[in-house]
Amino acid sequence: MQTGLYVSLSSQIALDRRMATLADNVANSTTVGFRATEVKFNQVVSDQKNADVAFVSQGEEFLSTRNGGMTQTNGALDFAIKGDAWFQVETPAGATLTRDGRFTLTEAGELVTLNGYPVLDAGGGPIQIDGNAGPITLSADGQLNQNGRPVAALGIFEADLSGGFVRAGNSGIIPARAPQPILDRVDAGVMQGYVEESNVNAIAEMTQLIQVTRAFENIAALMRGSEDSMNEAVRTLGGSK
Repeated sequence: MQTGLYVSLSSQIALDRRMATLADNVANSTTVGFRATEVKFNQVVSDQKNADVAFVSQGEEFLSTRNGGMTQTNGALDFAIKGDAWFQVETPAGATLTRDGRFTLTEAGELVTLNGYPVLDAGGGPIQIDGNAGPITLSADGQLNQNGRPVAALGIFEADLSGGFVRAGNSGIIPARAPQPILDRVDAGVMQGYVEESNVNAIAEMTQLIQVTRAFENIAALMRGSEDSMNEAVRTLGGSK
């Protein structure tokens, strides 16, 4: 009976983690460039007196690779990435990947995010543009042009997130493994005058959140019932002596 309680507890731990990710996804359903967090659960089998007991692992988080919808803004410094790639910006936490391409120019000509973080090129350096040198246009590979001449290039990076990652701000992530610049890949590029919306399906996430909450409550009720049965058994056996 105690084994059953341990299995139920492992399930509650996993469900609690999933509830946290679902709640975070719902909260960021309108965050530009946000990618939803999913959780993969594995079965952990333990040999208890030659009987296999299946526990639930805490789960491994990963990012959904679905692209969010594109919203046209016509802003010269609004950019959206096509494909599975990222911009890179310098934040107080270090170099951070993001798909939020709402950028602006400082008076010194530095391309920065709405929070004032420098946008980096493929070499990891900040991008400088003379805002008075003419309209800024973009090539599909991320090259920035003025008057038909290249003046800078947005860094477009690919990341292997299998080693883990941490969130940085609303839509930023810092992968455990260093991202690599994309130099020649036809399935990744940049669009000017667009921003990518969150890839969270708020209705689907809310539905899952309700289901997971109910499952958590059902397991809690089952554990209370098992504990009451165990206590009753102890009292009965103790009174029979």
